[in-house]
Order: sequence, then structure tokens, then C-alpha cells
Amino acid sequence: MADSVFRHAEEDPTFVPFKRNVNGSWVDVTAAEFAKQVSSVAKGLIASGVELGDRVAILSATRYEWVVIDYAIWSAGGCTVAIYETSSPHQAQWILEDSATTMLLIETPDQAAKIKEVTEAAEALREVLVIESGAIEELTSRGAAVTDKELETRRHQVTAASPATLIYTSGTTGRPKGVQLTHSNLYAESTACSLAMPESLVPGKKTLMFLPLAHVFARAISVGAFDNKVTVAHTSDLTTLLDQFAAFKPNFILSVPRVFEKVFNSARQKAVDGGKGGIFDKAAATAIEYSESLEKNGPGLALKLKHALFDKLVYSKLRLALGGECERAVSGGAALGARLGHFFRGVGIPIYEGYGLTETSAAVTVNTAAAQRVGSVGKPINGHAARIAEDGELLVQGPVVFSGYWHNDKATEESIIDGWFHTGDLGSIDNEGFVSITGRKKEIIVTAGGKNVAPAGLEDSLRAHVLISQCLVVGDGQPFIGALITLDLETLPGWVQRNGLSAGTPIGDLIKNPDLIAEIDSAVADANKKVSNPEQIKKYTILEVDFTQETGELTPTLKLKRNIIHEAHKGAITGLYS
Repeated sequence: MADSVFRHAEEDPTFVPFKRNVNGSWVDVTAAEFAKQVSSVAKGLIASGVELGDRVAILSATRYEWVVIDYAIWSAGGCTVAIYETSSPHQAQWILEDSATTMLLIETPDQAAKIKEVTEAAEALREVLVIESGAIEELTSRGAAVTDKELETRRHQVTAASPATLIYTSGTTGRPKGVQLTHSNLYAESTACSLAMPESLVPGKKTLMFLPLAHVFARAISVGAFDNKVTVAHTSDLTTLLDQFAAFKPNFILSVPRVFEKVFNSARQKAVDGGKGGIFDKAAATAIEYSESLEKNGPGLALKLKHALFDKLVYSKLRLALGGECERAVSGGAALGARLGHFFRGVGIPIYEGYGLTETSAAVTVNTAAAQRVGSVGKPINGHAARIAEDGELLVQGPVVFSGYWHNDKATEESIIDGWFHTGDLGSIDNEGFVSITGRKKEIIVTAGGKNVAPAGLEDSLRAHVLISQCLVVGDGQPFIGALITLDLETLPGWVQRNGLSAGTPIGDLIKNPDLIAEIDSAVADANKKVSNPEQIKKYTILEVDFTQETGELTPTLKLKRNIIHEAHKGAITGLYS
């Protein structure tokens, strides 16, 4: 995977693979400059004692240095262990010890202090360097005596089958397992990205990377973009994301569904607060209708005229909010939902939803401009296959599929059977080969009446409501389906103001407010229309607190950690059935 660093530098040294934000301005990094920096850091790693196959960990938010260090580890023949910057000391300890990491590069002094006891206890860990305290410069200085020939020799000892990275599954159930991806896995994923996104992954295009690079989705698009000479900028500041879009003007973005939900909800909230909620709702309905017509006989004249009107009034402003030059988006990490997919396509920013896991190096199926069915996760990418097992589980195979878990033969044997990886997700495949995900096998709720309920669809539907942040559907072994609902603290102040309440009204009072309850009742009723009677939510509780990564209730890609939420809120769940 490091070969492209040196190929770009030789063939097109002035190409700009990255832009760095320096004091508020975007500064070019040329291919020649990047290769020089990667080489210097790689030499420093070799001088520090990193041997072929050694694990070197990165614990950092998304930033330019993450990429430099990643390619340097590969150039030195090492294997990158990716750790989320939001990881708790306990989580970091398990990863460092299980992977036998020899060196850790950590983003800030505060993070280093937070896990100091953990790093001191990790037996194989020889050294911790802090990025913001000069780790890059320190490694560059150490490697001054290592020759280009030594680096080239080490780099060419790496083969397609060599481990490139260890990424620990987010652990929605049980202890995280180390997914070992090889150079050939990532190369196949990079190639798949270019096949799936031929309009975006081409020289001259650019994207703003804001998802965590510790997650396989961002990492896959990152290497795909670099291999295909796309210019990438990095940020981890999500609070000013719209300002950064306006400044950088990306041609495409990748995100998790929750961000797209936030964009929709905040746009609608802004319209409502400005007295134009009715216009926005009509525009949204028209966008969805227009997109749906594209999968049938196309839009009629009346729909075209309505669509053109709302394009001037509403859609153009939404496109401007993403920088004005965003042609498409890619969604992964969780289910997007047909409603949002149709809305954004109708607005003029099609979102191509794919499906994959850490074990499949990110996407193994994907919608493309040439073959898109909103609501599905697309068809298997070239060279890959999917099928449905007798129990409804989705099975996949192909070159992006990993070969096994790190030092966990039992888990590997349970997940890869007769050459097919068992994803743990329930799905279906239509006559044209489009794959749809219907639920998670381990998340299926079986009520006391024996009804099997997949909670994801209900939860996705409720999260789409402007006032709702998160939802957990419950009811395993119970007489009916219930739900825990949390409120969106970003949109709540606008609702409080519109309803004539005091700005300082405690959330404990708001969750008892009849008008707010009526809105949540309506959202639940809408979600219930999409399922059979035994699957419907009969009772719910609004919690005073949200589920967060900090409390351990959400993964870094905002998936629910059901077992932890069940434990933390067991009183509220018991209350539903008392």
C-alpha cells in the first residue's frame, strides 16, 4: 500500500494529494513533499527498532499526521494498530496488550496522561510519542542515519499477504476482536472504490475527511482517494463543519447517516424558525417524489415544474451549505434509510449507500451512479459475491474479505465457513442483485408471543424526527415492544422557543410537557405504520439523558451498544412493563 507514495512522487511530484489547514488557510502538500515526510518518519521508525511485522499504534483524531504515520509504518514494514481517540483507558489497554503493540503515537499530551498507567503496564510497548509534542520531528531526527537503500530494502520485504492494519471491532457485543487486514485486502478495497466511484475518484477532485481514520470506512476512502490522485483535507472539528465545507468546497463527502439526518433536521428547523416550515415540508416531499419517479417512469411535467421551483427556493441553499460544489456523497457505518436517500437525491446530491464491515475492509456491496436503488445497499462490488443463508443471514466472499481475527482461531472458524464470511446481518437480494439489510441477527427481539422483531427499522424511523436523537427498541421476552427515546439537544431550544416556554426549562419538565409528548406520539405512530401490529411500539419512555460515546453507549460510528444501554437504563426498561 505504500508503493503509491513513491510512485506519485516519481511520476507526478507536483500533484497535491493533501491540503493542510494552517492558521485558517489551506496549504498544499505536494506528492514529492509527502513522500519525503513519509520516508523520514519511516526511517525514524526503523531507527527506533521497529521490525518487519511489528505493530505500531496510532491513537488520534483525524488529521494529516495520521496519514503520514500510517504510510510510514507501512514503508517500514510495520502493521498499523488503529485506536479511536475517544477510547477509554480500559479499551486502549485491551488493544495495546492484545496486539502486542511495540510503539504508540498518541495525539495530545492530555491523551497520553489519561492512559499513562495503561501504557506503563503494556508489556510489549517500548515507547510512546506524542504527535502534538513533536513526534514527527523526533522520528525524522532519529532516522537521519538510515539510508534510502535500507528503507527500500525494508519496504520491499512487505508482500500482498503482509498484515497492513489491525482494527478492533467496536464491540457492540462482547470484547473487541482484532480484525487483521492485509495489504491485498486494502488494495482490493481501493480498487473497488475507484470502480464504484469513477466520477469522484479521479485527479482534480477533492474531499474533506472528517470521519475517524481509525474506522475502516474513512480509511478505505482515504487510501482509495490517494491511489486515484484525489486531493484530501482533514478535520476533526465537527462543530464548524458547514464553515469548513464553505471554505474547502469538496466535490464529494463521506459520512455516517446521523450526519445526513442532522443536515436535514437543522435545515428544516431553520425553515420552521423562519416561518417557512410549510414550504420546506412541501419541498422535501417533492424531492422525495422526484427521486422515487427516477426508479419508475421518470418525473412528469407537473412534477418537473414543482421540482424546478423548489430547486430555486430550497435545494440550491442546501447544496450551498455543503460548499456548493458537492456532486455526491457516500454513506456507510449504519443504515441510511430510503426517506433520506430519496430526499438528498431529489435535492441534487445523490448519496450512494454501501454495506460492509471491518472484516470486509469497508464496502463489499455499493450503489453506484450506474446502478442505484435507494433503500438498498447496492450490488456486490466487482469480483465479489453475496448470498442469503437459510436463516436469512447475509454471506459474502471476495478479495476485500479478511482472512481472520488476530490470535483468535475460534472466532475466525465461526465467521468464515466454506469460504463464505458470515456477516451477522440479515438481508435479502432481489432479482437484479441489489442487497438490502433487514436487521442484525444478534439484535433480533423475540417477544413473549414468539414474534421476531428487527429493531433497526423502527429505530431509524424514529431518529429521523427532528426532536429525537436516539432510540432503543426493547421487548425481548416481553408481552409487547417498547422503546427508550432521547431528545436532540441541538433542536430542542428552537422547539422550546416556538412553544413559548422559558429558555431555561429543565429537560425533566420538558419530557412531561403534553405538547412535546404529542410530537413524540406522532413520530411513534408514523414508525408503527411501517410494521405489523405485533412489531409496533406500544409504550415508550423519554429519557432525560442522551446516549453518548463518553458513557460507552454508542460506538465511534454512533451505533447503539445495546447491552450497555440495557444495563445503564434497566430501571426505565423495567418501568415499561411494570
